[in-house]
Amino acid sequence: MDEKKTLLTYAGLKALEEELHDLKVNRRREVAEKIKEAREQGDLSENAEYDAAKDEQRDIESRIEEIEKILKNVEVVVEDEVDLDRINVGCKVKLHDFEYDEDIELKIVGSTEANSLQGKISNESPVGKALIGAKTGDIVEVEIPSGTTRYQVLEIQRNV
Repeated sequence: MDEKKTLLTYAGLKALEEELHDLKVNRRREVAEKIKEAREQGDLSENAEYDAAKDEQRDIESRIEEIEKILKNVEVVVEDEVDLDRINVGCKVKLHDFEYDEDIELKIVGSTEANSLQGKISNESPVGKALIGAKTGDIVEVEIPSGTTRYQVLEIQRNV
């Protein structure tokens, strides 16, 4: 069975590669040192530092495995080649939000890069799904848990 490709922008790919490198090179070494120091304290059965270090090691290894799985099935969106006629992953869009009567900017990214605090929404989110394929001037209705909201696409740019 083919696994679903993970869409990433080039910046998202670089960020994941840097995180993976940091986890493998720095964080593994740090946690190994913590485990070594905790072992030197003696009885491991009641050693909270040892347990905490082992938990941290497990979390690091889990994240490494997760990132490697993402990178194995990645499809990088080349932002310079994004078609600016329609919204797609790799676009920055300016929208008018009718509910709040304000203009907002969103970047459409793959699900692993999404961060609403940075204005990055996933192509798989309700808003992202509704916007994909829309053109400048289109009014898009989005079903959200609290009802329906509407946006007008004002501008489509490259996500640079």
